[in-house]
Order: sequence, then C-alpha cells, then structure tokens
Amino acid sequence: MSELHIKSRLAGVFPALTATQIIAKLVHLQNWRLSGGDEGGANLAIERKFEFANYFETIAFVNAVAFVVHQLDHHPELTFTYNSCVVRLNTHDVKGISQLDFDCATQIEALIKSDAIAKDAV
Repeated sequence: MSELHIKSRLAGVFPALTATQIIAKLVHLQNWRLSGGDEGGANLAIERKFEFANYFETIAFVNAVAFVVHQLDHHPELTFTYNSCVVRLNTHDVKGISQLDFDCATQIEALIKSDAIAKDAV
C-alpha cells in the first residue's frame, strides 16, 4: 500500500474534528486539555501530564503507552522526566485532532486504571 493511499485512508476514516466535537469529547477525559494551536489551529493537540513515584514507574508507563498506541498505529509525542510524562496527541495527516487521538487517550487512561501501572500515578 502506498504512503499516499495510507494517508488518504486515514484522512477518510479519521477526519479532523471540529472545535465543537473536540470540546464535547474532551469533557469525557479527566485531566486532559487542549494544547498549542495557532490562529489557524495548527499544532493543536490534546495532552495530559502523568506523575509517578519514581523513574522506574515513569519508564514502565512510557513503555506501556508505546505498546498500546503501536497497536492503533498512532504515535503520540511523549516527553518524560524522572517522575512524570506528558502525552501529547494529534493527527499530523489531518493537521488537527481526530477520533484516533481520543481512542489513544482512552486506551492510555485504561492503562492507569489497570494494574499494569502503579496506582499512585496522577
């Protein structure tokens, strides 16, 4: 499958959401917020900061996120330090936020709620 075909399929299946759709979906994700974006909406993303007790828990979270989002073929920006990780999601191919970003955020939330990651994550 050509790269152009993949991008066309992605744009068709997961088009950029409108501002109203984004806000309506964001209210269902605790502690996630809109981030970035200029007047035209470029670089707009949803993001959340997760905090952990130590470096080991942070890296375990990063690795778990990598595994989950790879299954969805979507790869967020992850910025992490000793005891925290910021997850930033947007869909570059549609130059905005798509349903795929919310699907990834939901899967990441499920990680925190499961026993896979330490319970003291915030």
